[in-house]
Amino acid sequence: MEDVLTEIPPPSRFFQEDLNNFVPPLPSLPLPFLVFSNPKPSMPLRPAFLIIALSSPSLYVLHHMSSKTLIGSLILPETSFSGISAEPSLGDKSCNIYALNGADNLVLLVLVQCNVTAERSHTVARMLIGEDIVPERVLILDSVQSRNFRGKLSADETLAFKLETSAERGALAGGSGGSLMLKGLHYFPSGSMIDGLPAALLSRCQLRNIKGTLCVSWPEFGGSVVALVKSLLLSVLPNLDFSLKGEGEDQYAKFSRIKDQPFDSELYT
Repeated sequence: MEDVLTEIPPPSRFFQEDLNNFVPPLPSLPLPFLVFSNPKPSMPLRPAFLIIALSSPSLYVLHHMSSKTLIGSLILPETSFSGISAEPSLGDKSCNIYALNGADNLVLLVLVQCNVTAERSHTVARMLIGEDIVPERVLILDSVQSRNFRGKLSADETLAFKLETSAERGALAGGSGGSLMLKGLHYFPSGSMIDGLPAALLSRCQLRNIKGTLCVSWPEFGGSVVALVKSLLLSVLPNLDFSLKGEGEDQYAKFSRIKDQPFDSELYT
């Protein structure tokens, strides 16, 4: 007689997807939402220029700019508010929106300091581009991910590449002041890949026919790449003050010390 405990069970009459029908679905996450300071500006905002900082060097430079005013935030319900300081800090997991002071036209900065999963990237991109914020031109600043780069990357070499939407490249071809801001940069090498939130943001620009440029820099951390990002921003907005406020200049040299050990606030909460 066969042992019912060790006998191989008969094949299921159901497919795996049929079995999943009996499992209750996970509750969906609430949608992200924008919160603006009082008095609330008239919507939608129509900035001449929108700069979205994702990389550590770009966050560092823009965080220490003195000529900006906090006007709002993008709230992701899945992001914990524990440990967030009263004043904006680089250690916070936040997504703050600033307006640049002294600009001839409205220029907005978005500092994305919280983790955005691949599944939420397109939702966040819709919130930042095309609905409540309708920019004329967008610049996205991120870092090269070595796992997605086809070729060798040296930690001692400072590089930057770009990708553009059709509208941005068409403006350059038409001589209407296109990508002069990043004219000297090479295009991102063929065979390499951009994913996650930066890809979703650039795709959003392409779908909305907005002039958009994604600039990725290497290495991910270090004083040399901070200087490169600062020079790129100066070429984009030459009339603005990009001097670092407070202890920014002193921390500038210390920034390279975390080159191989990026700060993770999860370890301290």
